[in-house]
Amino acid sequence: MFDVAVSELTTPRWELVQELSCLVEHGLTAISLWRSKVSDMGVAATARALGEVGARASSLQWAGGFTGSDGRTFAESVADASDAIAAAAALATASAQPPVVVVHSGCRGGHTRSHAERLLSEGLAALAPTARAEGVVLGVKPVHPLAAAGCSFLTDLGAAVELVEGLADPHVRIALDLWQFADAPEFDALLPRLAAVVGLVHVADRATAVLPEADRLPAGSGGLPLEARVGQLVGHGYLGDFEFDPVGEAVQELGYEGAFAETRRMADLWIDRMAAEGLRRPLRVEPAHLQLRTVQRRGATAGSRRSQASTQVVSRG
Repeated sequence: MFDVAVSELTTPRWELVQELSCLVEHGLTAISLWRSKVSDMGVAATARALGEVGARASSLQWAGGFTGSDGRTFAESVADASDAIAAAAALATASAQPPVVVVHSGCRGGHTRSHAERLLSEGLAALAPTARAEGVVLGVKPVHPLAAAGCSFLTDLGAAVELVEGLADPHVRIALDLWQFADAPEFDALLPRLAAVVGLVHVADRATAVLPEADRLPAGSGGLPLEARVGQLVGHGYLGDFEFDPVGEAVQELGYEGAFAETRRMADLWIDRMAAEGLRRPLRVEPAHLQLRTVQRRGATAGSRRSQASTQVVSRG
């Protein structure tokens, strides 16, 4: 019915071998990778570890920051994102596309809004040819305005949709975070357009308003309409991964193994209910200009230069 992944953000103290062992134990096959962990282990070793257990990477987080808000120049941010694309391509398997590279805009800083928007568009335009050549999707992540301080100026869901629609490139999509936007007033009106341009969906619950330090609760333990949103996206033709990424005290209380088990339990519950309601995953046929191309991947692995973006602090959003 839909593809489930678990994020390394949920298990920061575990090594990949532990994460993959728990993934397999609970019958899951996809994991969202954190670039600092990949950098520490090495891209080639990470790819081998995934292959040994038959798992795949759903996403690689994160790249971007084109506005210079983290102290890097525009050129340095583009170069770092190019490294992330190369790493994602090297993490692909024979049976699966490379992971989505999650992209943050960076905060506005001292720029005007129009200049910040231009820097983001120029950054994506500079990266798109490399992403196309490697078969990698860039997932631009809008951030709720109440969680965006210091990390993003792209805080409007509709504006993010318009940005990606305007680029009209299947390798530039949206990374949609339901923790931030599941209860957004504009969600229903945007739903058909969202399903067409979303390349990745993050799933976590909350019991309060969006706040930078609010916990990302396990799905089903807060008040967001997550099950309904997942069903709506599937029903409108979304074909990508749903990455469960709870973070905070609730995860500490469950334990990491408990977080995996709860993800499996909740995903199975939703899938069973959707099946009982007769919801079937449709085959989405996109316009030609939005169809992903199949590429012949190069055999070279990504370089070992440590990611700059992966070491930056990002809001829990």
